[in-house]
Amino acid sequence: MKDKKVVLLIAVIAVFVISCSDMEKSSFENKPLAVKKETRVVKSKKKKQKIKIGTTEKTKDEPISIDNEKEEKEVPSSSENTTIINILTKKVNNYAIENNMSTEYCFLVDMSLPSGRNRFFIYDLKKNTIINSGLVAHGSCNETFLAHPKFSNDSKSGCSSLGKFKVGEFYTGKYGKSFRLYGLDNCNSNAYKRAVVIHGYDCVPDEEIYPRVLCNSLGCVMVSYKFFDKISGLIRKSEKPIVLWIYQ
Repeated sequence: MKDKKVVLLIAVIAVFVISCSDMEKSSFENKPLAVKKETRVVKSKKKKQKIKIGTTEKTKDEPISIDNEKEEKEVPSSSENTTIINILTKKVNNYAIENNMSTEYCFLVDMSLPSGRNRFFIYDLKKNTIINSGLVAHGSCNETFLAHPKFSNDSKSGCSSLGKFKVGEFYTGKYGKSFRLYGLDNCNSNAYKRAVVIHGYDCVPDEEIYPRVLCNSLGCVMVSYKFFDKISGLIRKSEKPIVLWIYQ
């Protein structure tokens, strides 16, 4: 009997041990499945994130391209030759210092530009920039009409003259309010004798008219009345004479 009981007890224990080992195996075998499921979920999330990131990058790229277009549009297309202006203004400044003339402003007239374009520039020598511009006529050289300027220093030529001028005293003459001009170079030395002056005239408009051409003067620096008032204000306020330089 005792032997039978022992055998029965051993059998029961064996069955219990086997069942426990099967439970452990089944629990460990299930864990990898759970991990695989989690990895699948993570991968799918990563894919979704990639798609979102791609979309975000596209939306970021759009404003960048727009900004570039704006920058390109904002780039100014200057008609005047800035290199020549920089050279001339340095020369004007040096000349003004040596000859006790204004180092605040100067007037530049670019006769290489069409007459329908603004080609009279008021230049701030301190700030090194153009602060205003307007139309200006050239001389007819006593012809009926001259679309492109010719230059002369001869008396009664009716032509414009190139070179540096000193803006002189104000007076009221044949064409109303005017400022006398004194030629400072050999190519315009007769300016005062020729009565070449700055004055306003009604055939000169306030705005550009290009591609149309402007009326002619008889050699004077002829501008609109409105622009003349702007020039006049600076000349009157200036403690020293202002240099006007006509070039081509």
